[in-house]
Amino acid sequence: MPGLYTAVLGLLVLLPLVGNIFFPYLWLDLVFLFSIIQTGYGIKKRLQRKPPVTMLDVFLDKVQKHPEKPLILFEDKSFSYREVDRRSSQVAQVLQGHVGLKEGETAAVFLKNIPAYLWVWLGLGKIGCAMACINYNIRLKSLLHVLSTCEAKVLLTTPDLKLAIEDVLPTLQKEGVRVFYLSDGSPTKGVEALLGKIKSSSAEPVPLSCRANTTPTSASLYVFTSGTTGLPKAAIINQKKMLFVANLFGLCGGHSKDTMYAPLPLYHMAAFAGILGCVEVGATFVLKSKFSVSQYWDDCRRYRVSVIQYIGETMRYLCNAPKKDSDHNHNVRVAIGNGMRSEVWKEFLRRFGPIQIRELYGSTEGNAGFLNYTGKVGAVGRTNFIYKKLVQYELIQYDIEKDEPVRDERGLCIPVALGETGLLLAKITRLNPFFGYAGDHKETEKKILRDVLKKGDAYFNSGDLMMQDHEGFIYFKDRVGDTFRWKGENVATTEVEMTLATLDFIQEVNVYGVPVPGHEGKIGMAAIRLKEGLSFDGKKLYIHAKHYLSSYAIPRFIRIQEALEITGTFKQCKTQLVKEAFKPAIISDPLFFLDDSEKCYVPMTQQIYSSITEKKLKL
Repeated sequence: MPGLYTAVLGLLVLLPLVGNIFFPYLWLDLVFLFSIIQTGYGIKKRLQRKPPVTMLDVFLDKVQKHPEKPLILFEDKSFSYREVDRRSSQVAQVLQGHVGLKEGETAAVFLKNIPAYLWVWLGLGKIGCAMACINYNIRLKSLLHVLSTCEAKVLLTTPDLKLAIEDVLPTLQKEGVRVFYLSDGSPTKGVEALLGKIKSSSAEPVPLSCRANTTPTSASLYVFTSGTTGLPKAAIINQKKMLFVANLFGLCGGHSKDTMYAPLPLYHMAAFAGILGCVEVGATFVLKSKFSVSQYWDDCRRYRVSVIQYIGETMRYLCNAPKKDSDHNHNVRVAIGNGMRSEVWKEFLRRFGPIQIRELYGSTEGNAGFLNYTGKVGAVGRTNFIYKKLVQYELIQYDIEKDEPVRDERGLCIPVALGETGLLLAKITRLNPFFGYAGDHKETEKKILRDVLKKGDAYFNSGDLMMQDHEGFIYFKDRVGDTFRWKGENVATTEVEMTLATLDFIQEVNVYGVPVPGHEGKIGMAAIRLKEGLSFDGKKLYIHAKHYLSSYAIPRFIRIQEALEITGTFKQCKTQLVKEAFKPAIISDPLFFLDDSEKCYVPMTQQIYSSITEKKLKL
C-alpha cells in the first residue's frame, strides 16, 4: 500500500507538469469557456424577465447601487452615475415633450466626443427611441444618405459642425428632419438651440410607460459601417446585442474598480462598447475629445487608468513616439482592442511594461467573434471544439481574383485545412442571429452566403480572410472586396470612386488600398483614365477631394492610365495595382502624390518614395 500511495502522489505531482507541456492553455481555455457559458446564461435570464432587462435597466441598477461613483471623466469634469441619470432624464423630457419624439422613432447624433453623447443615448432609451451615431467627418450626400437610411426624425448636433449642417439643411427641412443644436444659442437660422430647455427641464424619473413597447429586438443604436461597397450602411444594434457587447469588458478581465480610457470616436462601436462595458460592471470611463499621442500617458496617470481600449493604429503611434523615462510609470494592467500587428505588440510590451493584451476580433454587424485571452502575440482569438460548436463558424476557400468563394461540384463551399487562409463565415442561428442593416433589404442579403456546407443553410459573410493554426489560434490575414482600412476607418472604394468621377477631366477611376511600410492598414490610391483631350489637374483634384471626402478616404497617390483593366464580368482589376502600389521604379505610368504643403497632387519621385518608406514623411 505505501507503494500505491507513493505512485498516486507522484502522479498528482506530475499531472500539472505534463498538462503544461501537452496542454499549455487548458486552464485558460476552461476558465474562458466557463465565463462564456455563464455570460450567455445570465443574458438569457435577463431577456426572459417580464419586462426584459435592457442596458438602460442595467444602468439604472448601478445608479441605485453607487449613485455618487464617477461614470464619466472628461477633461476637468466628473459626472457621477446619478448625475448622468438626471441629465438623461432632462434630455428625455425635452425630446419627448418639446421636440415631439415618439416611442419607436430614431434621433441621430452628429457629435464629437462630449459627455452629452451618453445622456442623449440614455435619454432616448427612456422614451423608447433609438440613436443613430453619425460619423462627424461625413458631408453632403453621405450625410443625407445615412439620415435617410435610419429614418431619423431628429438630428442633434453642435455649432462647431454648423457648416456641414448648413450644406444639407434645406434638404433636411424638405424631408421633415428637424435639426437642433445642443447649445445655449444657435448660429443658424431655422435651427433651434436646446440646451437651455434641457437645463431647465425636470430631472424626475421618466415613467416606464414611455418605453413600454421596448423588446429585446428593438433597435437601441444604429452604427454605420462602410461594408464592402457603396455608401455607409446602418448596422442595427438591438437591445439583445447591447447586452452581449457590454459583457466583453468583463470577459477581458474588467471589473467595477477599473477606470477605462478609450480616446476613440463614439460613432464607432469600439468606443461605445467601452462605455457599455463600464456600465455593465459599474466602472468609470474616461472620455477624450480625440486621440493625442503626446497626452496619452499623461492622461492615464492623471485619471489613474487601469484599462485602455485601442485600435492597432493608436498603438503604433504610441510606439513611434519618442521614448521617455516615464514610459513604465502608469497603472494600466489590461489593453483591449483589435488590429495590433505582431511587431507593434512586441514593441508595446517592451516599451510600456507587462500589460495584458486582450486582442479581439468582431464586426459591428457580425454574429461571431474571437478573443485572445492567452496573450499569444499576433492572434486575434483562440478556439477549440466546444467554442466552435457554440459559434458555428467556418473558414472556406476563397478565390481572390474572382472575388468569390470556391465551390465544389455540388455547389457547396470548401473548408480550408488548418494553417491555410480562408474566408470567415458564421452560421446564422437563433443563438447567433444576424440582425442586418436598416433600410434597403438588399444590403442585408449581400452579407448572407447560402448553401455553404449543405443546401439551405445561411452564413454571415465577414469579408475577412483568417487562418487557424494547429494550436487553435486565429489570425487575421486580409479583407476581401472593395474596402480597405486606414487610420482606423473603413473606406468604401465605391463611394470614393463616385466622388472623384464627378470631376470634368476624369473618365474612369479605380480606387484601392495599398500597404505602406511601418503603417497599419492600407492607404488610398486611385488609378485614373482621363477624358480624351483633357489633362490631369492636381490642384483641382486636391480641392475637390478635400471638400467632399473624409481625410482618411482621400487617395494619397494617383496613377494615370490609358485604360483601366477589367475582368470578364466587368469588375475592375485591383490585384496587380495593389501589388505595384506607388513604386516609381517599376511603374511607367505617371504617378502623383498628395502634398498638403503645396495643396496639390505633385509628381511622385523616387525621393518622395524613399522618404515615405524610411518614415521621414508623415502620411
